[in-house]
Amino acid sequence: MQTIPLKIVGVGRYLPARVVPNAEVEARCGLRAGWIERKTGVRERRWVVHETSSQMAAWAAEEALADAGMKAGEIDLILNASGTPEQVIPDTGALIQRELGLGNSGIPSFTIHATCLSFLMALDVAANYLALGRYQRILIACADIASCALNFKEPESSVLFGDAAGACVVTRTPPGEDSALLAAYFATYGEGASLTELRGGGSRRHPNNPLTRPEDALFHMEGPKVYRMARQYANTVLERVRPGLSRGLGSIELVVPHQASIFALRALRHHNFPDERVVLTLDRFGNCIASSLPVTLYEAIRGRRIERGQEMLLCGTGAGLSLGGLILRY
Repeated sequence: MQTIPLKIVGVGRYLPARVVPNAEVEARCGLRAGWIERKTGVRERRWVVHETSSQMAAWAAEEALADAGMKAGEIDLILNASGTPEQVIPDTGALIQRELGLGNSGIPSFTIHATCLSFLMALDVAANYLALGRYQRILIACADIASCALNFKEPESSVLFGDAAGACVVTRTPPGEDSALLAAYFATYGEGASLTELRGGGSRRHPNNPLTRPEDALFHMEGPKVYRMARQYANTVLERVRPGLSRGLGSIELVVPHQASIFALRALRHHNFPDERVVLTLDRFGNCIASSLPVTLYEAIRGRRIERGQEMLLCGTGAGLSLGGLILRY
């Protein structure tokens, strides 16, 4: 693909104040002490108390705007990249816009939804909008509340998830600078659609449907099958992002992956991605659905693990089954 001038000019995140240690979740699931960390690598996660998704996204966005030296009204597009909507209608983008005090602004606000890959997809969409000159300053905001729909009768998946929000502001790269989107590729394999589901809430399992069951409102994932299917297609996708990537990082300085599970993160070793070049937040925050990527990107940038001019790979998997990755020169 053609290099697209794109610069991340500000990042932000919001983490709920409530820290949930493994001991609390293990007691709830009837698990032995230490089981969660041994099986998943997660030590603790954050769960909301009273926060809403749009509030969390707006708080993360406010930090990103401040980091970019911008006011909210200077943004000309808001992309909500959350994997979990606050409600079915209206779109969460409108709710984020309102929380930012922009309810009378007319700034277009809508959702890019690709479950856990929503933030990556939104970056790709934003880059193309900027290249076309359609928009100049784009806010990507992402918040996910997983805790409301966890099925604690399925501890293999429920113990993984946390709540969080992340955001970034992107612009077209100014003349004389070299920040850019260098490569991107996404693939979806619908044969895996039933492996990761929350069936309720839509027209098929609507709350008013007498066939809808309480468990349809809870998250379900067949983790081992998802992992095996993702491994089956990973090399193909990485090679489409950049030839040779399935065998090593080459000029890429840092990997910012979706924090799907400890097994998914360890699988990066099979592609010769050194541990020290992979950013890990799973242990402290768990899998935060789409927000995992911007929360981990924030960690990389704020921790100065990536410098201007260096390349980083953002990659992951999502329900669908979808896989994707993009390379940014930061």
